[in-house]
Amino acid sequence: MSTHDIVIPDTFLWISEADVCSLIDLKDSITALEKGLMMEANGEAINMTKTQTVWKSGSLNVTGAQFTGAGLVGAKVWSNANLGAAPLIILHGSEDGQIRSIIEAFALGQMRTAALSSVATKWLADEKADEMTMIGSGHQALPQVSAVMSVRPIKRVRVWSRTPANRAAFVAEIKKAYPKIEVVDCPSPEEAVKNSPIITTFTRAKEPYIFADMLAKGAHINAGGAIIPTNKEIDTSVLKRCDKIICDNLAQVQKGAKELIDYVAAGGSWDKVKPICDLVKEQKPRPAGADLTIYKFMGMGLADMASAVEVYQRAVAKKVGTDYPHPKRSQPKLL
Repeated sequence: MSTHDIVIPDTFLWISEADVCSLIDLKDSITALEKGLMMEANGEAINMTKTQTVWKSGSLNVTGAQFTGAGLVGAKVWSNANLGAAPLIILHGSEDGQIRSIIEAFALGQMRTAALSSVATKWLADEKADEMTMIGSGHQALPQVSAVMSVRPIKRVRVWSRTPANRAAFVAEIKKAYPKIEVVDCPSPEEAVKNSPIITTFTRAKEPYIFADMLAKGAHINAGGAIIPTNKEIDTSVLKRCDKIICDNLAQVQKGAKELIDYVAAGGSWDKVKPICDLVKEQKPRPAGADLTIYKFMGMGLADMASAVEVYQRAVAKKVGTDYPHPKRSQPKLL
């Protein structure tokens, strides 16, 4: 395509949180993610390694990806701090570099994160598992429960988080969302994970609280809480027992996942750590007789972009969102 064939749009589309929720749900996010991961495995989409700066009360984060097959590239930017996050995704045309859309991405991020653990659980957990453990009771917790329930016949959910009042409130939240499911408020992480076949962690712990001797053979872990290099939920002893170690993006976890960095420093190998796109491409269930498996995820730009592209395309087709004129360029005053 020559530059003479490129038509620069007059406007870009602002897509609000409410618009996102009207256009896509968790099931749609899972489908979009698997499509995006297959594109990555085939070299048709490229993840941008997460960039991050950390301070005492939070972190600033940027992720992104190329989806040039869809004519789009984009990035998500957000800060995690005491009052949470307010992420935005900015999509650009891959041929003209102009803004196509700005998407409010809190709900999208929840669904994307849930979709990642859903896909990992689909390929790594025991197919007959009907019980799970959820550790953590923050805003990601209920979507994570829903993610596992979307791919396994869950009948019982065990819950542990550090603050009893928050834990009790989350137990009530699960019961309200899924009244037919048994929900157990556990007094300790040991009790929560004992003989549990699926364990999802989403806390801000700085020191590990899950150790190898707490886990039964056959368990699968979705480890999603420790997303900055100072935090750690899973002890190195757990990683040493794992037959499969899967991550969202290898370059990213090599840079920022303390759990995996410590595992390699203790004699493990990065060669054993494989990206989730390989699971989607291989389409192979959990290895028979496997001891432990783990999926370590930190938030991947390609996953955000997979959902964002789907949301944007649906918004255009359904005329959802608000059009804004592109900023007019002005000449700066130079010294």
